[in-house]
Amino acid sequence: MSTVSSHVLDTSLGRPAQGVRARLQMLELVDGAQHWKTLAEETTDADGRVRRFVEAQLQSGNYRVCFDTKSYFEASGQPVFYPQVDVVFAVGTGDEHYHVPLLLSPFGYSTYRGS
Repeated sequence: MSTVSSHVLDTSLGRPAQGVRARLQMLELVDGAQHWKTLAEETTDADGRVRRFVEAQLQSGNYRVCFDTKSYFEASGQPVFYPQVDVVFAVGTGDEHYHVPLLLSPFGYSTYRGS
């Protein structure tokens, strides 16, 4: 079974980003048109983690995690330049774990494939 997790770190404060809402979506083709279907919505825990978004077999295809950074930055009293960060990635065939970390600050972010 393929699984997806995430870890958000606030690099400007040097700590995990607790309370970031994150939505896992899959790109679908319906009647010839592409749209994003929401599979799960979670909130990062005290360690800044979403340990697992779904308990289901993921199909191969394109997925994204949408991070609500606006609410997080407003709650922590930081400026909001990127109100949302969307990380799009491809899920292949077979059983793999996909870890999507986000390194976050008010004026920049980066991501990579974690383990």
